[in-house]
Amino acid sequence: MEITILSPGIYTYGAMLIGGVLRDAGHRVTLTRTPAAPADSILLMSLFSTQHLLDPAIRDLVRTHRERGGLVYVGGPVSAAPEMVLGELRPDAVVVGEGEETVVRLVGEGVSDTLPGIAYLDAGRPVVTLPAPPAPIDRPLPLIPDDIGDQSIRGASAYIETHRGCIGGCTFCQVPRFFGRAIRSRPLESVIEEVKAFSAHGATRLSVSGGTGSLYGSSNGEMNPEAFIELLRGMAEVMGPKNVSSPDIRVDCITDEILDAIRQYTIGWVFFGIESGSKRVLRLMGKGATVRQVEEAVERCREHDLRVAGSFIVGYPGETERDYEATKDLIAALSLDDVFVSSAEPIPATPLADLVVRTPRDKNPAFVPHTGEYRALNLTESEARCFDLMMHADLFRPQLRLVTDEVYNVYLAEARKQGRDIRAATELILRYARA
Repeated sequence: MEITILSPGIYTYGAMLIGGVLRDAGHRVTLTRTPAAPADSILLMSLFSTQHLLDPAIRDLVRTHRERGGLVYVGGPVSAAPEMVLGELRPDAVVVGEGEETVVRLVGEGVSDTLPGIAYLDAGRPVVTLPAPPAPIDRPLPLIPDDIGDQSIRGASAYIETHRGCIGGCTFCQVPRFFGRAIRSRPLESVIEEVKAFSAHGATRLSVSGGTGSLYGSSNGEMNPEAFIELLRGMAEVMGPKNVSSPDIRVDCITDEILDAIRQYTIGWVFFGIESGSKRVLRLMGKGATVRQVEEAVERCREHDLRVAGSFIVGYPGETERDYEATKDLIAALSLDDVFVSSAEPIPATPLADLVVRTPRDKNPAFVPHTGEYRALNLTESEARCFDLMMHADLFRPQLRLVTDEVYNVYLAEARKQGRDIRAATELILRYARA
């Protein structure tokens, strides 16, 4: 059977994994990053962003493909809200949750109320079948495109999945809701075989995915530093240390041995999800880490000669001006090598999305007009804080970055884009919450 998998914009690991599963099931599979599909193929969309549900090109592709008699199935992180996917795109079915086994049955058997892990429309009414069990953690090699080396996701050709689950419960994150909070790690031999396959297809750098990289090999809430170190060592033997990264790590999931391994076997960067300098906001976010732990983690990384980046979220419902100033103070004190700033985005099926539904529009920073320093720019409060924090962070890097007119305009455009996207996602969530 001919199957086209669309992974909009980038080849995601999930799309490549499903491609490999279907290939090994005997199907002829094509993976594409652009919205297109031959009329005689099944179209499987692997969608990772709420914005994909609003993308005119994706919506048109679903409509035209079905009009030509083709089948359209949708999977990926958007499946956490299957009714929303059905309502916006009107596909033949949604693969809900971990879809490696479900998608093979769906392609072979078609839509059925006895098939676990799918959702579909029956006379215009959404039907969601019983949940499918978690997929086996070991699996076939992904379907790796020959141009994988051309893409860059924060410097990496691809993020490969080493485990599923996260011990955290961050209210804005979909990972623990999608994969659970228990850690399921892949066999090391399977991961290294996959690294070799990516290298053979031209990947120039690989990053460890799975939420917090250092949780690889963990069980029953106990970390296994040696398993993670063996993982990095094995990847470096294939790719070379300068072509491996393991950036995403919780501040409470590091040891001296882990930091030494990151310095020895990777590009030498650590990326912490810091999010806020306010203790109150960190509690609202369910971070499970304190400002003091952040400070200690950054200090330990410096002791191990590692470069440190941090992500911050502004405009979280309930964040006050005092909370925001605490974040600015923390950035000034940490002097991070790089900073990523995001406005709080309500991802469907997360506690943050539920909070946004309960928050009146005139109390939501994503909609409240900014009346302070940047009022002439016609920004929302969330956009203004995002813009301001990006410029503020540049003042406290170890190597000062001047905010030129060009940088100023780039930051302003990014803050506005985030604001538009978040308002669109919020309106979508509110529409289905009221239904």
